Amino acid sequence: MRAHAAAMQALLNEPGIQVVPGCGDGLGARLVEEAGFRIGFASGSSIHATRLAMPDMDMLTFPEMRDAVETMVAAAPNVLWLADGDTGYGNAIAVRKTIQCYARAGAAAVLIEDKIWPRPLGQKGAKLVVEREDARLRCRAAVAAAREEGVLLLARTDARTSRGFDEALVRLQDFVAEGADIFFLDSPATEAEMRASVAACQGKPAIAVTNPAGKHFKPDDAALAAIGIKMVIYPQEILAATVHAVRAALAGLNGGARAPMANAADIATAIRATTYLDLDARLAGVATGSA
Repeated sequence: MRAHAAAMQALLNEPGIQVVPGCGDGLGARLVEEAGFRIGFASGSSIHATRLAMPDMDMLTFPEMRDAVETMVAAAPNVLWLADGDTGYGNAIAVRKTIQCYARAGAAAVLIEDKIWPRPLGQKGAKLVVEREDARLRCRAAVAAAREEGVLLLARTDARTSRGFDEALVRLQDFVAEGADIFFLDSPATEAEMRASVAACQGKPAIAVTNPAGKHFKPDDAALAAIGIKMVIYPQEILAATVHAVRAALAGLNGGARAPMANAADIATAIRATTYLDLDARLAGVATGSA
């Protein structure tokens, strides 16, 4: 197993819950690292928002997603990155390629889900899933690729909203049987459903996702930890903060009250200006005074 994947597994084996911010670009990733988070999520919805100003409707190709993950890993190499592999972008061979490329880009873990790809139109964003056996085969291919690459696999089922809790729970049990490492049952409606999903993982880590737009059961972090959740992902907190702050800044430029701003030193720290200016000087053969 790669060192960063082993480090993520060790964190998930510790008592308590890991709070994981999601982001969609290099600056967000850098600020996640600066804030001291150990794990970050390369969020498909945030990548779609930052790159396209669109909801996550499968408009980004796999190479675009891979490039985004690579950018985030490079910007924040001390963070353990969970990459959103979505459905794997095709058949079992495509699933393998997705995991291989994300692993080689530096991801510690990859998420693969059981939704239909490409997304059927006219469903108002409904989370429609492939048939159960197809989901199991997709998971099997993902597990094999993750083992070969030495990373962790997060297996996700979205069957709860379209096919009911019982079907979603069976799929989660299938993913456990196939050997995935981390598990996510999307959109549990109640605490009882979440507890049942944790129990179905048979001691392996289960995660939760807290999304401002979600209508599912969303307790606070302490309650999630008490239920047995080992990781809670906030995929759009940085996105939501960015939208709010940029709108405030633009309103100030347009004649309104000036919004609070980072100063020049704050910006320089966020973009690692000193590091790159020192590198510039060293490559030019200029003494910088650094040890």
